[in-house]
This record gives sequence, C-alpha cells and structure tokens, in this order.
Amino acid sequence: MTTRRTDDAVERLRTALDLFAAGEALMRENLRRQHPSATDEEIEERLCAWLTHRPGAELGDATGVPTTWPRRRG
Repeated sequence: MTTRRTDDAVERLRTALDLFAAGEALMRENLRRQHPSATDEEIEERLCAWLTHRPGAELGDATGVPTTWPRRRG
C-alpha cells in the first residue's frame, strides 16, 4: 500500500517527465522549421546539442560558486 505522500511524489515526477517530453518535441519542431532540408538524424543531432549546451548556464542553473561533487569534508 502506498502513502499519499508517495503518490504525490510519483505524480510530480510524471508531470516533470511529461513537461520535458513536451519541451523536447516543441524544440524538435522548431529545429525542423529552422532547418527544413535537414534529415531526421541531423535534427536529432541538433536537438542533442541544444540539450547539452546551455548558453548562460554552462555551470548549472543555480547561483553561487561552483564546487566539486561530492563536496570534500574538512
């Protein structure tokens, strides 16, 4: 038997994954409009490049000083 808290967490994760899939599909269509002669493979390559290159967020989305992970305890 699952708890209400677990059910809520599962639903939030599903929503996040659905939103990611929707954003990915939107970007794929955007790339197709920008590059109408590109093959499916080229579109997927451009999509992967877009997912991995984050202009303005090369070190992540959080504020603060970048550190190594896991953090060293001293």
